[in-house]
Amino acid sequence: MTASQHMVQSNGLRFRVIAGGQTSGDLFVLLHGFPEGAESWSKQVDVLAGAGALAVAPDMRGYGLTDAPDRVEDYAMRHLVDDVVGLIASFGRRSAHVAGHDWGAMVAWFFAIAHPEMTKSLTVLSVGHPAALADAMEDEDQQTRSRYIDLFLMAGKAERVLGEEDGRRLRGMLGGAIPPAVVNHFVRSLERPGRLTAGLNYYRANLSPDHAWTSLRVDTPVEAPTTMLWGDHDPALGRSQAESTASHVKGGFRLEVLEGAGHWLQFERPDEVSRSLVAALSK
Repeated sequence: MTASQHMVQSNGLRFRVIAGGQTSGDLFVLLHGFPEGAESWSKQVDVLAGAGALAVAPDMRGYGLTDAPDRVEDYAMRHLVDDVVGLIASFGRRSAHVAGHDWGAMVAWFFAIAHPEMTKSLTVLSVGHPAALADAMEDEDQQTRSRYIDLFLMAGKAERVLGEEDGRRLRGMLGGAIPPAVVNHFVRSLERPGRLTAGLNYYRANLSPDHAWTSLRVDTPVEAPTTMLWGDHDPALGRSQAESTASHVKGGFRLEVLEGAGHWLQFERPDEVSRSLVAALSK
């Protein structure tokens, strides 16, 4: 089927999804990060649909046309994982291939850990296993890369700083690799009342002000076959967390280092990302 918009129910919320492909094909769930939306995966939805899969990219809770709960605690990881469980069930399935980028990658890791029986394969972009990322926070390099989190945890101040001057800093984060029209769509979506706060609540509900990523540490290995793609020019996530992820995966692991790539891999390296997702269908 041609990619189209749908509203589905999951975990007590309404989710807007972009879906494309064959209803009889393997389900592939694609999870975006901050400060984006389902459109981050538009090219990959089309490629997976062409490969015979049913590809589904949701606006995650708080984003786009998906419902946005008000409380910080509504964005705790257990709720984000349950969202994925519900999305899979809403398409009549018991399992799926799962991919994620940025916060979507972190949710994908925790989903695969909590629900190995539901995870056919795992593909993560930029973000390593939670334990690998926690260990990397012992290094000055990753500490420096993660300093932006200090601002994001400041309720009120972060919204003011990121929203001022027509979202100049948000646009700066997204600019370059992402087409201006898509950047504008993401920024305008976050300008709606409460929506930037919802995106920032992923950080506030899950990260400690004192220990950043280490507060999400979980040492459980992943059993699903896993591929990680990491750009060696990523400003936020360093090499250590990418390379040490292998020791936290039991189901077979492959790291693809994309030389010269930054953080927004679906846009910077769409062909490599798409090829890895299609390859996951055979696992």
